[in-house]
Amino acid sequence: MKLLRVGTTGAERPALLDAEGVLRDLSGVVPDIDGALLADDAALGRIRTAAEAGELPVLDADGLRVGPPVARIGKVVCIGLNYHDHAKETGAEPPAEPVIFFKAADTVVGPYDTVLVPRGSVKTDWEVELAVVIGRTARYLGSHEEALAHVAGYAVAHDVSEREFQIERGGTWDKGKNCETFNPLGPWLVTADEVPDPQGLGLKLWVNGELRQDGNTSDQIFPVAEVVRYVSQFMTLYPGDVINTGTPAGVALGMPEPKPFLRAGDVVELEIEGLGRQLQEFKPA
Repeated sequence: MKLLRVGTTGAERPALLDAEGVLRDLSGVVPDIDGALLADDAALGRIRTAAEAGELPVLDADGLRVGPPVARIGKVVCIGLNYHDHAKETGAEPPAEPVIFFKAADTVVGPYDTVLVPRGSVKTDWEVELAVVIGRTARYLGSHEEALAHVAGYAVAHDVSEREFQIERGGTWDKGKNCETFNPLGPWLVTADEVPDPQGLGLKLWVNGELRQDGNTSDQIFPVAEVVRYVSQFMTLYPGDVINTGTPAGVALGMPEPKPFLRAGDVVELEIEGLGRQLQEFKPA
């Protein structure tokens, strides 16, 4: 299933994109798409039954904002340097274990919402990423099979980053990762049954129409199953938590000088095979 949330910020309603690409209203079946829903097999079953029976009302998508596909996200866990080609372009050694950092849940915005270039920023960068959405409480998972069984679905994430804040200002990476609007998510949460192999997905990103990133999740140093298993050794993952699993080569940071960092007025588009497409205009904060 392709689940999404539509409407004005803070007043989104749950919806479903059916097999014919028609937007359907879920608000008569479930109150929202969040961790509680993703952990509730009976509620997910009601959605499937209603969809298959053709009982869901059609929504007019014209002019309707698409919000983040998951509400009330508890935490956004991010994995750094998780593609061989990205580690190479940045001059970093491939890590021996996954690099973990966090984004605050309030960085998450809709896939077509405006992204704000932080005040004083000169090195705002782009990163297309596969996001994993957790569907069952996960702690100390013992195998890759068990890890994948705890995944509710997948989405497109844009891990926007400010490289000067991240790298040159001391401390952790978090200063360059948690600026307002720095994690567009969606348009859809695609349930795990529609993504049988998360290690075979193409990822692309364009800046002002120019292709900048063109990668595949097969190049991940730590595959999705290992990322989920590994993270669960250090923290409890709850339904609705999100893991951004890293970005392929092609970011501004890895390019020759003068590096083409983002400025207000730039337009970024990104997509992952089968998971949908995003578009954001960048404006000053």
